[in-house]
Amino acid sequence: MPSGIFWHSATPSCWPSAINRPRRSQPPMSVVLGVVVALYLSILVLLFFAQRSLLFVPNRQRPDLAGAELDAATRPIELLTADGLRLLAWYRPPAGNPGAVLLYLHGNAGHIGHRSDRVRPYLDAGFGMLLLEYRGYGGNPGQPSEAGFYSDARAALDFLVQQGVTAERVVLYGESLGTGVAVQMAAERGCAALVLEAAYTSVAAVAQSRYWMFPVRHLVLHKFDSLSKIGGVRCPVFIMHGERDRIIPIRYGRELFQAAPEPKEAKWFTDGNHTNFDDFGGPAAVLDFLERQGVTA
Repeated sequence: MPSGIFWHSATPSCWPSAINRPRRSQPPMSVVLGVVVALYLSILVLLFFAQRSLLFVPNRQRPDLAGAELDAATRPIELLTADGLRLLAWYRPPAGNPGAVLLYLHGNAGHIGHRSDRVRPYLDAGFGMLLLEYRGYGGNPGQPSEAGFYSDARAALDFLVQQGVTAERVVLYGESLGTGVAVQMAAERGCAALVLEAAYTSVAAVAQSRYWMFPVRHLVLHKFDSLSKIGGVRCPVFIMHGERDRIIPIRYGRELFQAAPEPKEAKWFTDGNHTNFDDFGGPAAVLDFLERQGVTA
């Protein structure tokens, strides 16, 4: 049977041939590229305007000192900042006279009421404690910002001076985001020792690694650039970090440690994450370091 007759007889006359079917029009490449660019820029703009809420995660409820179960000598105080804000803080004078005081600068989330377990080992060792609550956190007025946090920490140090606690008796203890505040104060005011927990080189560097496909390094407003400041610190430095930290990878802590001047020590916890240093003897390591540096309660 001839092939032409075969195809004709097998194909109903009502079926359109492939030649006669209309082709689906494809959008020009320029249109596709424009949509991709518009989406990219939209996400970039969103990241820029959302950066404050991504970086600062305050609990705005006022913390309960009674529920924190701290030392009976711990009392609430009010700090006055240079820009006129009145901030809640908790203060416990040192047991010794004179004795050292830890100025505890917490991380980006929660409030000071969530740090009672973190500071209790130092209170038990006899150290004084000033738990600073930032603006916008824990019922305090104001909005969180890098410059604002520095102002809050200066108010805390001014309070300690009023209590007769000079810089030579202050241990600056920074946790996560608070490490940037601690480094700034150590370079600016001096201290007996600087303790950094889950530290970073800068917020801009961490943000760039997380959002690698966007040029966010150049858009970060609250940079907390510790790497550029750590060289100006003139006190013993202790840094501890967890190998399993997924929030601030340990490479940033190592890089900051390399840039820090002597004397310095580091403790890298193999199974540590971002918050569980207490499970691996973090406070004991800090207290041992402070004792060897002559910083005692």
